[in-house]
Amino acid sequence: MSTGKTTADASHNPFRYGALALDDSFTDREEEVSELTQDALNGQDVVIFAPRRYGKSSLIWKVSQELLSRRALVAQVNLMTTPTIDRLADKLARTLYDDVASPLFRAKERLSVFQGLRVRPIVTVDPNDGSISFSFDSAVRRQDMHATIERLLELLGQLAGERKRSVVLILDEFQEIADIDPDLPRLMRSVFQEQPEVAHIYLGSKRHMMQRIFNDQNEPFWRSAKQLELGTIPSKPFSRFVTRGFRRTARAVEPAAVELILDITGGHPYATQELCYFTWQDTGPGQTATVESVESALEGVLNSEHAHFTLVWERASAHQRLLLGALSREPGHPLSSDYRHRHGLPSPSSVQRALEALEQAELAGRERGRWWICEPFLATWLLRNS
Repeated sequence: MSTGKTTADASHNPFRYGALALDDSFTDREEEVSELTQDALNGQDVVIFAPRRYGKSSLIWKVSQELLSRRALVAQVNLMTTPTIDRLADKLARTLYDDVASPLFRAKERLSVFQGLRVRPIVTVDPNDGSISFSFDSAVRRQDMHATIERLLELLGQLAGERKRSVVLILDEFQEIADIDPDLPRLMRSVFQEQPEVAHIYLGSKRHMMQRIFNDQNEPFWRSAKQLELGTIPSKPFSRFVTRGFRRTARAVEPAAVELILDITGGHPYATQELCYFTWQDTGPGQTATVESVESALEGVLNSEHAHFTLVWERASAHQRLLLGALSREPGHPLSSDYRHRHGLPSPSSVQRALEALEQAELAGRERGRWWICEPFLATWLLRNS
C-alpha cells in the first residue's frame, strides 16, 4: 500500500495500468504479500489463481522484493518465452547463474555449478556489460535434454541445502509447460517433490488451463500446491489508495467521485487503475476531481478500449454475442428458462457452450451459477453500442 507521502513532482500520473504496478502504484494486497512471503520461506509450493488483469505479476514482484530483503534467493522463468525444451534450459541456466550462483559464489566459482550437465551449454559473455548467457544445442537427443533440465532443477535444491538459504522458483505462464514438451510436467513434478527446501510458485494467464493442471487427478501436479485465489480489492483500502494518489500529486478527489470509481469497477485492480489514470489526467494541479470528472474519464476509457472490444465482438460467435448482450444488461443465471426467455437466448445446450467459451476467454465469470462479464468495461461498452 502506498505510504501517502507527498512527492516533489506533481506532473506524473500516480496510477498505472497495462504495466506492473510497482512501489507507490502497488495497491493493498498486504495480506496476500504476507501470506505468500511466509509460504515461500517455509518451502511451501503455491499456485495463484486469478482472472486476467488482477495484478498477479505485480503481486509476485512485491513478494520477490520482500523475499530478497530476507536473504532468500529468488529465481524466475517465464515459460511464455521458452517455446522449446532447449530454450527452457537456456532460461533455467541463466536464472541459476544470475539469481542463485552469483549471490553464493565468487565470480571464478560460479560456472563450476554447471559441471556434470548431460548437455554442456555454450556460454557467451556480452562485451558491453559482461553479462553471461547460456544456450543449448537444439539438435541433441531429447532424453539428454530432459536429463539436463532435470539436473538444472535439482541444482536449486542442492545449492539451497548446502548454503542453508531459502530458494524460491517462480514459474510464470506455467500453463505452457505441456506445449513445450508433454513429458515436462511429470519430470518437473518428480524433481520438485524431492526438494522441500525449494518453494515453487506457479502463475498463469489462462485460468482454465491452470485449474486443470492442479485440480485434475490425472495430472502430475494434482493437489501438489497450496491454492491462492486472488479476488477484487475491498473498497476501503482501494478508496484510501485513490485518495492518496491524488493528494500526493497536488490534487484532490471528492469522496463521491472515489465512490463512483469503485462502483463502476467493483474493485477490479486493472480497471480501477485505468479509470483513475484518466480521471487524474483530466484534473489539473490544485484542482479537485468530481463525479463529473469520473463520468468524463469513463468516456475516455471506453474510447481507448474501443478497438479491443470491437475485436472481442468480431471474434465472438452469434450465440456468444447474444449472451454477452444479455449479461451486460442483467448478470444472472442464463441457463434458467426465465432468463433465456427474457433475453431471447437459444437452447440450454447452446447457452452452455457459449458460456464455456466465454469463461475460457476470461470474458465471463461465475459463482454458484450466477454469471457476469468480468472483462473491465466491456459490459458498459456493450450497453453503449448495442
